[in-house]
Amino acid sequence: MQITKDTAAIVTGGASGLGQATARALAKAGAKVAIFDINEEAGEATAKEIGGIFCNVNIMDEASAVAGFEKARAAHGQERITVHCAMASKGGKTLSWDKENARYKRLTTEDYEFGAKGVLVASYRIASLSAEGMANLPELEDGERGVITLTASVAAQDGQIGQVVYGSCKAGVNGLVLPMARDLMDIGIRVNSIMPGIFGTPLMLRASDKVLNSLASSVPFPKRLGKPEEFGSLVMELVRNTYFNGQNLRLDGGIRMAPR
Repeated sequence: MQITKDTAAIVTGGASGLGQATARALAKAGAKVAIFDINEEAGEATAKEIGGIFCNVNIMDEASAVAGFEKARAAHGQERITVHCAMASKGGKTLSWDKENARYKRLTTEDYEFGAKGVLVASYRIASLSAEGMANLPELEDGERGVITLTASVAAQDGQIGQVVYGSCKAGVNGLVLPMARDLMDIGIRVNSIMPGIFGTPLMLRASDKVLNSLASSVPFPKRLGKPEEFGSLVMELVRNTYFNGQNLRLDGGIRMAPR
């Protein structure tokens, strides 16, 4: 897909980190970008910076997501590009030792359900709502109408101790991709996912230098954390290269995560 001044895009989690870098890359290429996020201050600032629009969207709430799409489309028209970076999850082992009661205590089903809603269900919500709108667009070259990029994680394949929720739900995101791409193939909508490794997002950079240096040294090459701009660059290639479809792509410097 070639981005023009009329191309509309939506980026969830666009107020910071991977989403913000993606929003900037799309805007730089000429797209009209709508940022979906719950961080209003940062979202408004980023939207102003890139000449886009901010939509206060809670990805775990259907009505909030629908309202966000309506606001974005009223301002920019129907999106052809959607990149879903936002998520919500919880950590914890399946069983953890409870010292006070001298017994093992399980991670609750409710905690697991929260992560499933914040990662897997939210990914389906955003992708399907976007596809529903894209389906009514006129065809571009090759009959293409739109492209959707979901964010999984290397934890989808290398889930660590304490990542039973996050890892399995991110694996579910990868599992969405091929059947959804096949569901949408006759409509001309592509679907892919990116599995980022350890990236230097604002949240990650809160860690101590000792921790950050240890993480960087675990990456085969280059021995550093990923740059959010590198994630945005891969998103741009997935948009431009129409032959990318139904793919789960690792972006990780060659890392394979150890159990802990």
